[in-house]
Amino acid sequence: MTTPELATATEPFDRATVERIAPDLADGGAAVTRVDTTDPLRALATLYALRAAGRTALVGGDDDLALDHHPGGDGDLAVLTSGSTGRPRAVLRSWTSWSDSFPAFTDLTGIGARDVVLVPGPLSSSLFLFAAVHALGCGADVLATSRWHPATAVSALDRATAVHVTPSMLATLLDRAPASLAGRVVVCAGAGLPATTAARTRAAGARLTHYYGAAELSFVAAGTHEGDLRPFPGVAIDVRADEIWVRSRYVASGYLGAAGQLRTRPGGWASVGDRGRLHPDGRLSVHGRGDRFVLTGGASVAAEEVEAALRTVLPGTEVAVLGLPHPDLGEVVTVVVEDGGAVRPDRARLRDLLDPAHLPRRWLVVDRLPRTANGKVAQARLRDGLRDGSLAARPLR
Repeated sequence: MTTPELATATEPFDRATVERIAPDLADGGAAVTRVDTTDPLRALATLYALRAAGRTALVGGDDDLALDHHPGGDGDLAVLTSGSTGRPRAVLRSWTSWSDSFPAFTDLTGIGARDVVLVPGPLSSSLFLFAAVHALGCGADVLATSRWHPATAVSALDRATAVHVTPSMLATLLDRAPASLAGRVVVCAGAGLPATTAARTRAAGARLTHYYGAAELSFVAAGTHEGDLRPFPGVAIDVRADEIWVRSRYVASGYLGAAGQLRTRPGGWASVGDRGRLHPDGRLSVHGRGDRFVLTGGASVAAEEVEAALRTVLPGTEVAVLGLPHPDLGEVVTVVVEDGGAVRPDRARLRDLLDPAHLPRRWLVVDRLPRTANGKVAQARLRDGLRDGSLAARPLR
């Protein structure tokens, strides 16, 4: 008997199928039209129909998202931020801001017309929407699911030659069925990919590409893991006062409704507040979003740097780092471990990896970390749940 979760996988479809049903989906409607992503094929067909009609498509979202935009005539596309640090916002971009990156992305990943590309997460996520649109744009077939489910993904990989995943999704596939990735092209994004997970992926026989970007900026840098990121073709990177700035033709034009974190400066530069360092050899280290810093005892601690160190001492364990209020220090660096069980972190090793001010002072365990639709830890929900007690947590001994 097929479970509802397994039934979310569709049969592969191509651009011709999408365009064949598209004309029936764009009659009438508002200048900005919301696209339901429950049925991936219908969603993509609606997207292309709205593009042909010169209307703006808002992919996903909810009914209270303001739509006070006047379309610019390019058949604009509005995609959602991940919502990992707060409420998702609708990022407005032209179709060409994505399609201009298709050739470079094809060269980087090797995904082309002969592939069947598995998109195992909701199209309301810009990561997965780009995966589907690029596949159709380069002539590949798309095998899409309406939401992430590990068993569905493992089953669907039998019919796919390539897959787009977040690091947490990739780790799950490696734990459950590493053989399913053999011979596949794996594209991983949405958070930093640890070198250890990258090594496991290659050992499973997959060809791996990792990239860093943002819904507002699109591609910024790419490589094999989080320590091996170099500017994506056509992208200039500048780091000023530890803040990453980008100049490229892939950057979004703004937002629908309320403004977000995208900022610009003269010369075509844009930033969403991510922190990082540009090394002399051209590599980019990404330290996380500016609002993911913990201010403790006068020190500014990048939560993602602590998380990277924790992945070394707690391999295979899902963790999140955040600041919680402290009467003397302002905030205290706190580690939240998912389903810790018998986990025993090597704290001596952690002291070798981090400055004293960056060491965690509190260790908590939850049964499950709250996540966004594309598998990233929902930082705002985690922080709120710990502060108001709605998320049950216990000390990690």
